[in-house]
Amino acid sequence: MSEDNPAETVETAPAESNAIPNGKGHEPGEEITASAKTPPAADAEKETVPNSAQNASPHRTDNTEANLPESQEFLSGVDNKKTPQFTDFEGKTSFGMSVFNLGNAIMGSGILGLAYAMANTGVVLFLVLLTVVAVLSSYSIHLLLKLSGIVGIRAYEQLGQRAFGTAGKMAAGIAITLQNIGAMSSYLYIVKYEFPLVIQAFLRVDKPAGEWYLNGNYLVIIVSIAVILPLALMKQLGYLGYTSGFSLSCMVFFLISVIYKKFNTPCPFMDFTFNSTASVLNISATDPGGEIDPACIPKMANLNSQTAYTIPILAFAFVCHPEVLPIYTELRNPTKKKMQHVANISIAVMYSMYFLAALFGYLTFYGEVEAELLHTYSRIDPYDTLILCVRVAVLTAVTLTVPIVLFPVRRAIQQMVFPNKTFNWPRHIAIAIVLLTFINLLVIFAPDILGIFGIIGATSAPCLIFIFPAVFYLRIVPEEEEPLRSFPKIMAACFAAIGFLFMIMSLSFIIIDWTSGSSKASSGH
Repeated sequence: MSEDNPAETVETAPAESNAIPNGKGHEPGEEITASAKTPPAADAEKETVPNSAQNASPHRTDNTEANLPESQEFLSGVDNKKTPQFTDFEGKTSFGMSVFNLGNAIMGSGILGLAYAMANTGVVLFLVLLTVVAVLSSYSIHLLLKLSGIVGIRAYEQLGQRAFGTAGKMAAGIAITLQNIGAMSSYLYIVKYEFPLVIQAFLRVDKPAGEWYLNGNYLVIIVSIAVILPLALMKQLGYLGYTSGFSLSCMVFFLISVIYKKFNTPCPFMDFTFNSTASVLNISATDPGGEIDPACIPKMANLNSQTAYTIPILAFAFVCHPEVLPIYTELRNPTKKKMQHVANISIAVMYSMYFLAALFGYLTFYGEVEAELLHTYSRIDPYDTLILCVRVAVLTAVTLTVPIVLFPVRRAIQQMVFPNKTFNWPRHIAIAIVLLTFINLLVIFAPDILGIFGIIGATSAPCLIFIFPAVFYLRIVPEEEEPLRSFPKIMAACFAAIGFLFMIMSLSFIIIDWTSGSSKASSGH
């Protein structure tokens, strides 16, 4: 694996790593034992991460037996031979590609609803909430990376196993699976409902007569087979850096267009509507009273019945935690500090894009902004060429995000169902096909399933962002290193409490929303 560094050896991960992070295999003939002990506490202070050939010190070759308990089975008995690596996988993804992948994992369809969130919180309150969530998300990633360095594990599920045994592994695996299946379904719902409208607008078909190419169900299947499946079959997440970069560029185009439209849409936009080639739908949408927003003055802080619903939307705007450790695994020359920089840059870029998209979307429509921003532009002119291009860009972005989100689900399934198996192409392909088939069936036959995913998102997302990293940290970090009353552990305990608070709030809002019959609550990424 590292022919250019023949003298290097590797610290092996503890027994929990026998489920290979990210589903990568071993060199032929290697065998993982379940008898490995926890690395000494001194290893916790290292910035380097076990399992990576670049991080091993050449000076430890004389003490191989002490550092590698499994090496009796690994070594062939010839002292001058190169020591086999723990895995045959070496991270090759560049820093920039890792930023693209993590940024793409963060960037969800939720960006379309942030202007609506700002309308219901006010500019200043929105900025405060967004800042708090971004900082909390960065801290959560810090906890995950610190744990990963301490125990030599770069798989979320294996941190769960290290902390609470099989129950911890299953809890983390199930939460990742449910959260990401929900996210993938929400992306494909956008394809199902937006793609036919885009084709219809481009072809100027005012009254569809049942054409197959305007049927969202067919389009979802075509997009899944032609675009998503080939990308999902790639062995390494790092290869998706190019599509992630393109996906993010599509969202940058969306942001630029929103800013441009702000300065080209009068307030109120009634006059623009009547002067344009408006349909009856547009006129009726802007008809009541003749004025949409007489003041056209942005509110700095706003509290109304919908304000509470926006908090879960913001809380989950930075959900990317299941993808953090796989991206870390594939990072070239990985260290905790380097991966934290990847995370901080990704979060900072998304933070800026989120705020600008919300601000200019809100300043375009003020109180009239809808829960899905692009629908509001359609009220002005459904055939606006720029907005049609933006819709295509958003469709492209969410489509290219699905493979990124699928990788952690496949890894979670492999670690729950096939924990001791090495990488296997047929299994790798079969899991991807089964997952995509299942999600397509959900999207096609269960149009109201988003409410269920709202509940799932309200439970699994706080677990993955807040509760699991904090609880795993409290459980795994030994008391001799950090007593329970030490500042880091008190911070972790508070972090877990915030997670429980978010979960209770989100579930309460969704239940209130269901009972009141107003389907405005939205939770998820």
